[in-house]
Amino acid sequence: MSNVSRRTFLATTSAGVAGVAIAGAIQPSSAASPSKPLRILILGGTGFIGPNQVRYAVARGHKVTVFNRGKTNPDLFPEVEHLEGDRNNDLKALEGRTWDAVIDNPATLPRWVRDAGAVLKGSVGHYLYISSLSAYADNSQPGMDETAPTAKLEDPTIETINGQTFGGLKALSEQEAEKAFPGRTTVVRPGLIVGHGDNTDRFTYWPVRIARGGEVLAPGTPTDPVQIIDARDLGEWTIRLIEQKAYGIFNAVGPSSPMSLAEMLYGIRAVTTSDVKFTWVPASFLAEQKVAPWSDMPVWIPPQDEYAGFGNRSNRKAIAAGLTFRSLADTAASTLAWHESRPAERKATLRAGLKPEREAEVLALWKKQQEKKG
Repeated sequence: MSNVSRRTFLATTSAGVAGVAIAGAIQPSSAASPSKPLRILILGGTGFIGPNQVRYAVARGHKVTVFNRGKTNPDLFPEVEHLEGDRNNDLKALEGRTWDAVIDNPATLPRWVRDAGAVLKGSVGHYLYISSLSAYADNSQPGMDETAPTAKLEDPTIETINGQTFGGLKALSEQEAEKAFPGRTTVVRPGLIVGHGDNTDRFTYWPVRIARGGEVLAPGTPTDPVQIIDARDLGEWTIRLIEQKAYGIFNAVGPSSPMSLAEMLYGIRAVTTSDVKFTWVPASFLAEQKVAPWSDMPVWIPPQDEYAGFGNRSNRKAIAAGLTFRSLADTAASTLAWHESRPAERKATLRAGLKPEREAEVLALWKKQQEKKG
């Protein structure tokens, strides 16, 4: 596919007004309280997904311990136990302790999972590993489920993390988890995780751009499929998976029914008061202008060739296991509110999406081409 490589995709892959549901989006489940409090160890816990897990677990009466280096948001959650260490060389704080379950959020290297498994084996009843859709070997077929082949590395000992290796490393990490906790492992493979706290700006670009108003460059065709998952939905669901002892592999993507790019963009527009006009520009023209899917045009990759199934991965198994979705309106509004709370320099410089001047330039070129044809 033009202007997007497996390297680019894999490197970045680890959504409506009130009363209007987009593409089958539903509010999070008000699941019944668990039958008994659990002791839950969260590796990470203060980054993007982790805080949602901690808040939800504590609210449901569980006893939570977080283990990390103490560098990211160290002041969060003074009410829970904090253990300090490093996945690379210092797991001593985990020794001699027992928990009912562990959630492994940040691990990409198989060695990190293997070493944690060695320390926790016999001390933990359930291991939940957060993997990625990048663990799959390809995205060529729409509707592929959890039985699809996973990526393989020519050198399984490599520890360089980049777009070429990320998916294979995640797949190997899944295997290490199952080796350490056979039959007691849950693997969650999220797609694009979005919402409050996402410093990659991959989804944030769209609410921010649409709120700015004016003519918005919309890529591809209105019917191109997209999938996202709110970090709150993902984090809370992982706690319910532990409560249910739901073992196995699950694709964590939403919403519950297929969502098109047009539904996503118009749904985001519905939570703003801006005067917006979407101009749809074909993928072929964007490729000519070197406007890259996923990075310059976040969330979206043209559904063709090796990416014909991108944005259309099956989530039936996850929904059957209790995964629920907030409305797109909720996700968009929350993302905008969080963005407005950021420092001025971060608000002014998004890490994904086209710069305003470049967007205007591409739109002008597209119109000029259309005028010549007309």
